Amino acid sequence: MTDKKLTRSFRLTGLLALISLSSCEKVIDINLNKVEKRYVVEGVVTDQAGARVLLSQTKDFDDDNSFAGVSGAIVEITENGGATTTLSETTTGVYEAPALIGSIGKTYSLSVKLNDQSFTAVSTMPQKINLDTIYVTDEFLFGDTRKIVNLEYKDPPGRGQNYRFVQYLNGIKETEIFVQNDEYTDGRNVTNKLFYFPEDDDDDSRKIKSGDQVRLEMFCIDANIYKYWFSLYRSATGESQATPSNPVSNMKGGALGYFSAQTSQAKTMIAP
Repeated sequence: MTDKKLTRSFRLTGLLALISLSSCEKVIDINLNKVEKRYVVEGVVTDQAGARVLLSQTKDFDDDNSFAGVSGAIVEITENGGATTTLSETTTGVYEAPALIGSIGKTYSLSVKLNDQSFTAVSTMPQKINLDTIYVTDEFLFGDTRKIVNLEYKDPPGRGQNYRFVQYLNGIKETEIFVQNDEYTDGRNVTNKLFYFPEDDDDDSRKIKSGDQVRLEMFCIDANIYKYWFSLYRSATGESQATPSNPVSNMKGGALGYFSAQTSQAKTMIAP
């Protein structure tokens, strides 16, 4: 067969393939069924002044991501063997007690009552572990050099310590979930590198650069809260082997979310 005939043959074959693919195209509509809305409670009491509880409702898949705050709840935090503090609603769905300071080793109970529903949770504030230092290093990752936050602390002897870290870049909170326990670091000097990759990897404003302000918060949390954040992390990254589900919560009564009695500390630096 000549070159011209071969060329015509390939063109005809390609044309037939395109026609065949075009004839098989079908528009598929995915029916994302609306589900019954559930309440979401996110509560925190720390060893610093100010307890806060957010009360909202879940949204459908195609709704926006704005906070759907819920008003009119009675929100209380009770220290085991101590006083009960009623939180005031400062804005829609935001309940606060500015003067409430939690104590290390104490157990706290949260009660949220709304209409005929009641949600409760219990959390114990653990030992406070000191955040020794934070610093930034240059790491070569996936063909690119990135600045990464490092932190150091001394884990005390005896298993059972759990940690959560929150990173801010120029005052903006990152959404990445950083949690760790002492299963493999019990009694050791610990160095963590907080590898963070923004959803839009082309957005340079979310990458640490020289002169940026970096703030790192460290929370010592109890085992149940560690399970909550760890299960949420696994679900967000698709690492769970089971069917995706809601994170493990310490909330009772049917609400999603968590209540954490935790220690809090922070360090801020300017990236070199």
